[in-house]
Amino acid sequence: MQGMRTRQMSQALTDLMAAASKLEMSPADAEAQRRSFVYGNTRIENSHITRDMVDEIAEDMADRAS
Repeated sequence: MQGMRTRQMSQALTDLMAAASKLEMSPADAEAQRRSFVYGNTRIENSHITRDMVDEIAEDMADRAS
């Protein structure tokens, strides 16, 4: 029973990965995902980090780059 369930999950995951590989993200979606990743990873190390802080720093970095 466990083996069949694992195969079903593996196939479902394989199908999701195949579908995701065909998606094209807009620049805005990619930026939102990047910020979410940064927030999630920094929050693990520092519980005082907020989404607003990540957004503020990202905006500051974008201004400096242009």
